[in-house]
Amino acid sequence: MKLKNYILTCFFLSLSFIASAQYGSQKKADNLFNKFSFVSAAEVYHNLIEKDFNADYATRQLADSYAYMRNPDSAVVYYQKAVQQENIPVEYYYNYAQALRGIKEYKESRVWLRRFKEAGGVVKKDRFSKDSDFITSIFNAKQQYFLTDVNFNSKYSDFGAYEREGNIYFASSKDEGVSTKHIYGWNEEPFLDIYVKAKDSNDSIVSHKSKIEGDINSIYHDGPLTITKDGKTMYFSRNDFNKNVLGKDEKGMTHLKIYKASLVNGLWTNIEDFNFNSKDYSTGHPSLNSDDTKLYFTSDMPGGQGGSDIYYVDINSDGSLGSPKNIGNVVNTDKNEMFPFINSEDALFFSSDGHAGLGLLDIFGTVSDADNNIISVLNLGVPVNSSKDDFSFFMNNDGLSGYFASNRDGGVGSDDIYAYDRIPQLKIEGTITDATTNAPIPNAVVTLLDSNDNKIADLQTDENGHFEINIDRDTDYKLNTKKENYIGDSRTVTTKGIENSVTSINADFVLNPVVDEKLPITELYPIYFDFNKYDIRRDGTVELDRIVDLMMNKYPNMVIKIESHTDSRGTSEYNDILSKERANATYKYLIEHGVDASRITEYDGFGERKLANDCDGTINCTEDQHQLNRRTQFIVIKME
Repeated sequence: MKLKNYILTCFFLSLSFIASAQYGSQKKADNLFNKFSFVSAAEVYHNLIEKDFNADYATRQLADSYAYMRNPDSAVVYYQKAVQQENIPVEYYYNYAQALRGIKEYKESRVWLRRFKEAGGVVKKDRFSKDSDFITSIFNAKQQYFLTDVNFNSKYSDFGAYEREGNIYFASSKDEGVSTKHIYGWNEEPFLDIYVKAKDSNDSIVSHKSKIEGDINSIYHDGPLTITKDGKTMYFSRNDFNKNVLGKDEKGMTHLKIYKASLVNGLWTNIEDFNFNSKDYSTGHPSLNSDDTKLYFTSDMPGGQGGSDIYYVDINSDGSLGSPKNIGNVVNTDKNEMFPFINSEDALFFSSDGHAGLGLLDIFGTVSDADNNIISVLNLGVPVNSSKDDFSFFMNNDGLSGYFASNRDGGVGSDDIYAYDRIPQLKIEGTITDATTNAPIPNAVVTLLDSNDNKIADLQTDENGHFEINIDRDTDYKLNTKKENYIGDSRTVTTKGIENSVTSINADFVLNPVVDEKLPITELYPIYFDFNKYDIRRDGTVELDRIVDLMMNKYPNMVIKIESHTDSRGTSEYNDILSKERANATYKYLIEHGVDASRITEYDGFGERKLANDCDGTINCTEDQHQLNRRTQFIVIKME
């Protein structure tokens, strides 16, 4: 017996570990997806599908991943599976149509585009109509980013927001609070300086006292910047000005350079120039990769694709820099590419007026293959991009928030900083506890189902009775709970109407222990109902009167709950309503005949979800067999 118990314990612990690992895998995949690491995300989604863990969701994410990787052949395979799902978000009809267009299946593409329109989808006219741009069309099928204003923009130029360890660094020409301003003749604004403010500060006044401390800011343009992971080294843009010497080319023009600074006793100092800088062309807008081994920047140095291009240099172990390398013509065009940013998964973002866009400078993301070669670019779409200049994109490590700058209409100054959030994945989570002790119940099974009772995933609660899983927005779900020696419970959950800012909905369960079978109690028999009715029949009143007598005389401390059911005929929605009416009628009868309401913990209807036999509509059943399902049951919660 001990061996059996040990085996069962190990089995349930293994199930709990597997469920936890799979949920962890889903979180990992979503995190990679949000950071444009689509190759790695696709591998994890494949694994989740193989394990049948939230497979519908993983299939849709996998389809999108292949689309963004410019692999329409594979995208079509998984979009085809996705559009067969119940409650599929309508934009997947559109995505499937675009992927079909990507493999030149134009006739079938038009079929699904028509279905998209019939389902209420609106086709927006955009500039991403060529087959080569089908991934951008898919990416922009629904709004990805949502904007909020920041409170520290000035009437001048503000851009280059960069967040690190609770602080926001940015470049600005505000120069508030100083009596002498150095004016840039090009736009009659003060020269740019680098400022820093606490992210959690609500103070909208950022004055000269907020300028970064040390030798960074000069009397000319300074910023934007990037800082190494250890916080000890900064790379920043500045006019060709070092050691009080202003550099100029043969035409008398001063260009940008990238400089390096070190943090010494809280001050940024020891400014260093680099050998790839020049007085004859500009280098600027530095950004570091995830392990600080590469420095990306913008330059119009000779030998590029045209205009300004994105370059990178290797950072050697001694801190020295290698030779500049052009990032290539997938990114660079014959026009201007600038403001590179590398996120924590080494995905490149940049601004360009050379790729198909919505206006002047637009912000783009890049997609890489398994060998980290950039294979395509994605226009981030509205509202990040506008008809004006949009630039200096930054993404936090969560992949869901960050900043960019724009000179679009409606701003405070010439260039303004905007904060963005992507719609985060919604999850449902909860805790299952014991009704008598309030203690958490570990290893309880939680089954997530769609509105048609199709199982999506099985979960198990951890040692704290907790469970969680990612779910879709604007969708109806059901949750069933089950645990040995406990009475199971169910509920419906909807994510319709939930605001985009909400990231989690709660579904706690309190399970009642099964009463010890050794307790000397007469069985409480179910009562039955006529088809499509909920009034108490004569034979039902006989049993209810017996239950009233038991509760008021023989077992004065007995507590029960009421569960009512229907047969499988009729719609599930109607049967849910009918079963609740039966529960209400039963409860009302007991209360009216003397049972204290506090002794009935709950009374609820479960429709056709808990049939007493196999009469689920797939086989022919007699009326007597259907009768067994039209019932109310009484469950003893406690006796004393």
